[in-house]
Amino acid sequence: MKTKNSLLIPLILYAVCLFSGISFANTDTKTLVIKAKIDKVAKLIVDTNTVTFPNMNPDEINQVPAIQNDVKVTVKARTGSTSPVNLNIVADGDLVSGPDMIPVQNVTWQASGPGFLSGTLSKSSVLAGSWSGSGVRQGSFRYFLNNSWNYQKGEYQVTVTYTLTTP
Repeated sequence: MKTKNSLLIPLILYAVCLFSGISFANTDTKTLVIKAKIDKVAKLIVDTNTVTFPNMNPDEINQVPAIQNDVKVTVKARTGSTSPVNLNIVADGDLVSGPDMIPVQNVTWQASGPGFLSGTLSKSSVLAGSWSGSGVRQGSFRYFLNNSWNYQKGEYQVTVTYTLTTP
């Protein structure tokens, strides 16, 4: 009988603990919050900083292609999902060689790549690309100079600025 009682007592104690909600195991949990701060970022890559038009006979070539065509452009933007991303081009004046001048509107470009836009150089900002939201966009520009017998001989130059904006 002693053996029966010695087995029965631990079993009764186990059953009491089981039904009373007392547990011998303990648990503890903690949470972790992961945060990431993402700000707007804009990056513009133009693969050359000079475009040169060679001398060509106006009777043979109406539009002189630049030697450096295609000018590759990469636009990288991190912004809101519906925020506009714009690429603009502006010339700081006309093409000049000493006292002589070629109006900057005689330089045009043809754009390729999604969102890139063809256009004509101007002393006012011209939209050359437009997108929405974050991403990497790649395209190229082919520059042309309208050829004319009216140009004076010389080496002409103008500075053009590309501006990428993500308001």
